[in-house]
Amino acid sequence: MSKYILVVFIFIQTTLSLRAQSFDIDKSLKGFDAYVQTIMKDWNAPGIAVGIVVKDKLVFAKGYGYRDLENKLPVTPQTLFPIASNTKLFTAVAAGFLVEDGKLAWDQPIKKYDASIEFYNQDLNEGVTLRDMLSHRTGISRHDGIWYKSTFTRKEMFYRIKFLEPSQPLRQGFLYNNLMYMGVGAAMEHITGKTWEDYVREKLFKPLVMSNSTFTIGEMEKRPDFAFPYYEERDTTVLKKYPFYRQMDGVGPCGSIISNVEEISHWLIALMNKGKYGNQQVIPESILAATLQPAMAVPNINLETKGYTELFNSVYGMGRYFSAYKGHYLTYHGGAIGGFYSQVSTMLYDGIGVIVLVNGAHTSPMIEIVSRNIYDRLLNVPRTPWHERLYKDYLAGKKASKESREKVSSTKVADTRPSHVLEDYSGEFENAAYGIVGIRVKENGLQYSFNGDEQPLIHYHYDRFDTPDDVLIGKTSVNFSTNPQGEIDKLLISMDEAEVAFNRKPDAALTDPAILLTYTGKYETPSGGAVEIRLPDSKTLFLVYPGQPQYELIPYKPRTFKMKQFSDTIIQFIVEDNRITGYRNIDPAGELFIRRK
Repeated sequence: MSKYILVVFIFIQTTLSLRAQSFDIDKSLKGFDAYVQTIMKDWNAPGIAVGIVVKDKLVFAKGYGYRDLENKLPVTPQTLFPIASNTKLFTAVAAGFLVEDGKLAWDQPIKKYDASIEFYNQDLNEGVTLRDMLSHRTGISRHDGIWYKSTFTRKEMFYRIKFLEPSQPLRQGFLYNNLMYMGVGAAMEHITGKTWEDYVREKLFKPLVMSNSTFTIGEMEKRPDFAFPYYEERDTTVLKKYPFYRQMDGVGPCGSIISNVEEISHWLIALMNKGKYGNQQVIPESILAATLQPAMAVPNINLETKGYTELFNSVYGMGRYFSAYKGHYLTYHGGAIGGFYSQVSTMLYDGIGVIVLVNGAHTSPMIEIVSRNIYDRLLNVPRTPWHERLYKDYLAGKKASKESREKVSSTKVADTRPSHVLEDYSGEFENAAYGIVGIRVKENGLQYSFNGDEQPLIHYHYDRFDTPDDVLIGKTSVNFSTNPQGEIDKLLISMDEAEVAFNRKPDAALTDPAILLTYTGKYETPSGGAVEIRLPDSKTLFLVYPGQPQYELIPYKPRTFKMKQFSDTIIQFIVEDNRITGYRNIDPAGELFIRRK
């Protein structure tokens, strides 16, 4: 090492050491309580919990407002809140233990360690690594509609990964994806033989003394001190209880942990002290170092659109972002689910960590406002008016939303009606990844159901129907389409990042291997030509003419299939005396009987 480099190294180390100095907490936080009360009033916030860690101690822990408005029960440092995506770093660190044991690797294809995982194509199967999944760089977009409010088990969601077509090439951009964390958790279960929850309890909760932390709302409700979520009734300041979001079981590794300021501080202390909590090395230092390796750059949205220069050039590692905040190294992650928001952050080289938990669906900016105000105070730097900035944006957005809802859509075509009678729209429509949308006739109208939500459908124009604009559920537009046979066979819904097609679900008998087998065999055209129906994989029938491509048969109606390659062609099998005697080939040119040999 040259003398110059040695001097620079010593200077950097000295600078970082000087930063991690003792803080006069009382002096730094003078006026902080009044500040929090002010922003709570402006944001109409039910409650907030705040914790500050310095070096290896929780030096400030306080609740403001109410965890239960109706009963005037206050928020305390022991109040449990769902921390949502702040779960992700727990999953990344837990996976790191398996990397340490040689049962996983950060940068080898994950399929090498869990052959059961399947992606959309072979390139992804051969390329996607554990780091790719944990850093949101698989090229697969969110698809949150698959898990949100669904009853899919973790195994069922894991299976659906293979239907998710990438939106961009692997490692070419940042696309946040909760399902990839679910996939990592499911792979961990396959490797360890334990549930992800039990593994996290064993490796992290127990040694960090997080005995009240849990994974389900049901378990949380058994504790004496937990928060209720609230939301503002639309266009008012009236606070109402937000229904607890209870369907996190399947997707748990991305966001199901429930904890409080006191116990999250134990976790934060370990993160800030190279994996040590108390006198115990809870987490190997190498795991934490791996989570902080830059993996994917994040767009500078606030810098480019608003000119904010305090925090930019953020990078995602595994389970957390890191950036420079006013010249200080900041790591952080937010969480949001069902009216709860959280932020857990730390300035590692300054020895400061901050925890903020809130229980208002409309108060999400408060986690950043409070966290950054604390850092400004402790670092003794000019305080950025985060509250004023973000509250101005919030009010502008609220005003624009109201004005938008009051305008009649200019795209609506007047005086139209549906192309079919309402009964023709009813049925179950299925997408391989998202599951089933149900449509039925109810009280002379259509009823829409998906993932437990049931809403009426109101005719918009032609074959488009919309749900009412619900303050919690939102609005859904359902667009039906007609097949060449003149039947309603598909519906389209804009979900997540794209339009999703749901096809009418066929008779279950058409996917039964035993029944499909009865259709197989050799057939003959009227002119003596040879035709064969094959079932190569026990799942899908194929029609084969010698010298021509195989034609996949798609289940349609009882004993009836459509050609995948030609939607206007139908293959209808004929049953006589309980046996298949042939099939009708029905297409625009006419109808032809093909005899079974």
